[in-house]
Amino acid sequence: MSHPCMKSLLFLLSTLCLCSSHSTSRPLRFSAYLDPKQQFYLRWDHDSKEMMTFELHVQSTGWVAFGFTTHGELPGADVVIGGVLPDGNLYFSDWHVVDEKTIVEDESQDYKVLAITEDETSTTITFWRNFQTCDPHDQPITGDTLRLISAFGPDDTIDFFSGKIIKKSLYLMLYLNEAELHSPSVFHIYDLKLDDFPIPEDDTTYACTFIPLPIVKTKHHIYKFEAIITPRNETMVHHILVYACSNASVLPHGVSDCYGADPDFALCSQILVGWAVGGGSYMFPDETGISIGTPRDPQWIRLEVHYSNFDLIPDLIDNSGIRLYYTPELRPYDMGVLQTGLFTFPIHFLPPGVDAFNSYGLCNSSQFEELNGTPVPDMYVFGYLLHTHLAGRGVRGVQYRDGKQLRILCEDNKYDFNLQETRGLKEVVTLKAGDEFLVECRYETLDRTSLTFGGPSTLNEMCLAFLFYYPRNNISSCMGYPNIQYVAHALGQPAADAMEGMMAINMVDWNNETAKQAEKACKEADQIVVIKTIDEVVVNETGFIRDIESGPMPCKNSIQNESSAEPEGQAKFQAAVTSSSTLSTKAVLPFPALLFIHLGFPWLLTFFLRVL
Repeated sequence: MSHPCMKSLLFLLSTLCLCSSHSTSRPLRFSAYLDPKQQFYLRWDHDSKEMMTFELHVQSTGWVAFGFTTHGELPGADVVIGGVLPDGNLYFSDWHVVDEKTIVEDESQDYKVLAITEDETSTTITFWRNFQTCDPHDQPITGDTLRLISAFGPDDTIDFFSGKIIKKSLYLMLYLNEAELHSPSVFHIYDLKLDDFPIPEDDTTYACTFIPLPIVKTKHHIYKFEAIITPRNETMVHHILVYACSNASVLPHGVSDCYGADPDFALCSQILVGWAVGGGSYMFPDETGISIGTPRDPQWIRLEVHYSNFDLIPDLIDNSGIRLYYTPELRPYDMGVLQTGLFTFPIHFLPPGVDAFNSYGLCNSSQFEELNGTPVPDMYVFGYLLHTHLAGRGVRGVQYRDGKQLRILCEDNKYDFNLQETRGLKEVVTLKAGDEFLVECRYETLDRTSLTFGGPSTLNEMCLAFLFYYPRNNISSCMGYPNIQYVAHALGQPAADAMEGMMAINMVDWNNETAKQAEKACKEADQIVVIKTIDEVVVNETGFIRDIESGPMPCKNSIQNESSAEPEGQAKFQAAVTSSSTLSTKAVLPFPALLFIHLGFPWLLTFFLRVL
């Protein structure tokens, strides 16, 4: 029984005792379609034991697969494959992809099946796994944007590489869904959108207009928002931002370039809500909402819609914007949004041709109270939105107090430009006036031969983190940038002022060594911190970049921890199924072997029953 096909068969045989009607005893709170045709539907949930439970529903009665990849490529993918054979027997096993032609069964079977069912049109598999296993072939389940892979075949003759394969980025570490939040009994809907705007034949357009907020006689709270994207323009709309305007502002009419010849269209800097490509609707926690209807509240907003028409498609008309949900049923606190990160222009730059380059932007909040005009109460941060452009690969937001790191407040080490969404924190975090907040962005520019500068275009770059908090204050943004003269001098370039410093960056002979020198200099340089209020009052502060401390998460070997490795809320079930995973040893299966297993299954089953 040393033949790899026979060992794989042993695992198939060991799963025959599965109860196909078994399911999780608590509902899985989160769900998403994994493909545009809605053939793959995933439900999932996680618990305090750091276990993730999945339920995959696929429109196929053949084999189905699900798993994770590092960057979306097949080699290195971590997958499970399972299904129901024509005679009703079940199969399920943990594999990893070696290359474009080879898939290998894991020695450590770290995915635990709970149920497999099949009807006339579809297959459903429910299973779970620890976030971090001790198997190097298993991709960790983290709070990053994960790249999922799903596949199926027309029948139970498994041919993974010939199946229908779908890849999708998804954030799994959600903590609340809308059903767990309070929906008011009375609410109203109000749309902030452009009206029949002709999208220019240009790779980047920032369209801005000014729109009044709902007129209400008493105080109301906005408690939810979602994007309205004109059908067929989904690939054009990059982001939508809603800025609150000071009631003292004199605002222009019409629609114009946000950052063009008329500076009035760049007025208003206090972000109310924001959406970026890939995002969905977002409901605020029960404790807070955006206040409207009081003398202190804004009456007008600036709507900013960023279009990316790289293919220069003509004659596109757009009516995209943001839909607000508001209610007279008030929440305890008014909320605000603090924009942090690296001041976008003109200091931010990225060297070309490097696999990793870190940029830093510091918020030193020591002058918050002076700028606010009154003492700033503790800011309770409950959510965040991270933002870079195409070169971004990772973003981290780190909180410091009295010179010591408190926590990594938010991070996405596998950032995906096509999935930018407002995400909630597991627990509300307190940010005090005087704290420092550092935003670190990691970039890759291997496909670029010239410098990338910070700026509004998708081909430029940004490094931002928007913090959603309550109760609100008057601070709208707090962002930093390095002393560019110091950076130029560190690179051997003369610079008498900031302008010459930026010009000097263009004179550098960029390679891996000079890129490392530039990153080191940007981190060592003094930071100039720009703090702005909703009334456009600006002050400058200084600071410096502190080190970021982070440690690896411990792994859990599912096989060695069988007695305790059970998802919360799950009923105990057959120990024989759990212990059977130790029978499955490494098997490199070219697909003729897999075909042999399934076509010859009844005969082999009879043979093994006789031997045993």
